[in-house]
Amino acid sequence: MSPRTYLATTARVLTQLGHDRRTIGLIMVVPGALVTLLYLVYLDSPLGEVLFDSLAVSMIAILPMAVMFLVTSVTMLRERASGTLERLWTTPLHRADLVMGYATAFTLLSLGQSLLLVAVCAWGLGVSLAGSWAWVVLVALVDAFVGVALGLLVSAFSRSEFQAVQFMPLVIGIQLFLCGILVPRGELPRVLELVSRLLPMSWAVNAVDEVRTSDVVTAGLVCDLGVLVVTGLVVLAAAPLTMPRRTR
Repeated sequence: MSPRTYLATTARVLTQLGHDRRTIGLIMVVPGALVTLLYLVYLDSPLGEVLFDSLAVSMIAILPMAVMFLVTSVTMLRERASGTLERLWTTPLHRADLVMGYATAFTLLSLGQSLLLVAVCAWGLGVSLAGSWAWVVLVALVDAFVGVALGLLVSAFSRSEFQAVQFMPLVIGIQLFLCGILVPRGELPRVLELVSRLLPMSWAVNAVDEVRTSDVVTAGLVCDLGVLVVTGLVVLAAAPLTMPRRTR
C-alpha cells in the first residue's frame, strides 16, 4: 500500500462525492429526516415520548450503517460499470489503496452525518439520555465505518447496482430484526440470540443503549465499541481480497 496513492484515491472519491448532490443528501439528510418522521409517528401516542427516546437512540446505531452500506456498495458498482476501475488498474494502484481510499472518504462523510443526526435528535427533537452525546457520535461514526466496510465487501459479489441493492435485506434486514429493537435479544429463541451476537448492529444498539441508561463509561460500552472496530477492520481487510480486476 502506497500512502501517496491512498491519499490521492481518498481525494478523488471526496471530489466525486462533492459533485453528487443526491448522494450527499442521502448521507447527510435522510437519517435525520427518518428520525423526525419517527417522532411524528409517536407524537400523539400516550407513551410516545418514552418510546420515541428509546427508539431514536437506537436509530442512531442503525441508520448510519444502513445508509453507508447502500451508498458505498452502489458507488463502487458504479465505478466498475463505468470502466473507471479497469482504467485505475492500469496504474500503480493496489487493491488496498483503493479500498482504504474509499473507506476513508466515506467515513469522513459519515462524521458529518453522525454530527447532524445527533444534533437533530438532541436539539431538534429533545431526545434525552443519561450519558454524553459525544459517545453516541462516536458509536454512530464507528457504526458507519462498519457499514462502509460491508458495502465495499459486498460490492465485489455484485454485477450491477441493482444486485448491490438486493443485498440490503440480507445484510441489513437480518441485523435489523435481530439487533434488539423489535424484541429484546435475551427473549429471542436461543439460536437467533447466538446469531445476533455475531452481527455488528447488535453491538451498536447495545452501545448506544449503554449511553442512554448510564451516565458513566461502562465496560459494556467499551466492549461494544471494541467489537465494532475489530469487525470493521476485519471486513475491510477482506474486501481487497475479493475485489475483481475486470468488470464482469
